[in-house]
Amino acid sequence: MEGALIGRLEAAVSRLEALSAGAHPSIAPRGLSDDASAQDPAILAFDDLVASALGRVSAAAGKIGAEVAEVTRLVEKAFLVGKDLLIRTKQTQKPTMESLAAFMGPLNETILEANALAEGTRSSHANHLKAAAGSLAALAWIGYTGKGCGMPLPMAQVEESWQMAEFYSNKVLVEYKNKDPDHVEWARALKELYVPDLRDYIKRFYPLGPVWQPPGSATNKAPSAPSPPASLAISSASSSQPKSGMSAVFAEISSGKPVTQGLRKVTDDMKSKNRTDRTGVVTTEGKETRNAPSFGSTKGPAKLELQMGRKWVVEHHIGNKSLIIEDCDTKQSVYAYGCKDCVLQIKGKVNNITVDKCTKVGVLFKGVVAAFEVVNCNSVEVQCEGSVPTISIDNTSGCQLYLSKESLDTSITTAKSSEINALIPDANSDGDWAEHSLPQQYIHAFKDGQFTTSPVSHSGA
Repeated sequence: MEGALIGRLEAAVSRLEALSAGAHPSIAPRGLSDDASAQDPAILAFDDLVASALGRVSAAAGKIGAEVAEVTRLVEKAFLVGKDLLIRTKQTQKPTMESLAAFMGPLNETILEANALAEGTRSSHANHLKAAAGSLAALAWIGYTGKGCGMPLPMAQVEESWQMAEFYSNKVLVEYKNKDPDHVEWARALKELYVPDLRDYIKRFYPLGPVWQPPGSATNKAPSAPSPPASLAISSASSSQPKSGMSAVFAEISSGKPVTQGLRKVTDDMKSKNRTDRTGVVTTEGKETRNAPSFGSTKGPAKLELQMGRKWVVEHHIGNKSLIIEDCDTKQSVYAYGCKDCVLQIKGKVNNITVDKCTKVGVLFKGVVAAFEVVNCNSVEVQCEGSVPTISIDNTSGCQLYLSKESLDTSITTAKSSEINALIPDANSDGDWAEHSLPQQYIHAFKDGQFTTSPVSHSGA
């Protein structure tokens, strides 16, 4: 067993070295000698992370083959690029917002490759592709330049990025739990690569971000960026919403335009207090209303906005996998209407959430004070990471509920609905989900002067 494991790891390392030498010549380490990097404890530990944790993912992907092996090779490539960037940070002065895009260019290109492979695919391995591509957003931590840059601390960046990727990873675990252990191993190994392995690596060596060269040193300065390279495209697993600091840079890069293109001066007539068409609609902390017309439907404009400071409205989005609500609290509610093929993530606890007339929509949320409601929907997937007292499902066909340990006390009410499944953590295994189908047919019998109702029990002969 031990010999086989060592053989797998050696094979993975050999493949990664070959990839570094041939597949992406532009990522060869610059500014730091081989001897210096070889003796750097942080770089040595990163090599160990790649050989062990990533090697485990690669070994499982090799058994599966097909697109899973292909997207895993892009994950390997992204980690090699990440290693090169870590080496370069110690020989590069802290970049400005303008020059950061050029510095992160090689990583941006690799993430774009993975997203291109995952987007729009009809492959039977679509969930594998989306999980792997989405996970690469975690490597953006290397671009952290300090407090106020608009990006969470490196460990938080890894954890938040994995939460979105885990939505698809969980689908792989559920689909292949009793079918193919290689797929289960791949999904588990991918998760452990980021949480806890990459997170713990950052905690040990870079808890406050990469170590940049002190100002005034005689070596490299951060590269200038007259025109940003290919999109960072932090996948369906990351926010594409306008933000400040480095997050704004990432959002602009993913549009494929220069960072400063599209900026305009806010005149008096554009201010909310002077606009008659925006009466009663405000945004938190001065943030503008977030619309995504490119995802809109013909039934109305796409919206993601906070109304009257109390209600988040998400309407008419199509194909938008990066809908994120961050600045929310327990006094606010969320109402999603008329969305199709989207993923909505609610990062804070709110009062209640309603999903109405949506199709093929995934919703991830921290928790609610009152209730989570699904009404008039088709093919909805819901994942709760915290507590939810009540879940109500009405006139809905196809609903998958992923419940955390904190939400197992929830009360689930269904009416005029079919194909409702609740998945809870399996107490007898690590990381698996136990699936429970909720009854959709009932028997009503008149007995002792009243009707009694019981679910239909299906049993094989």
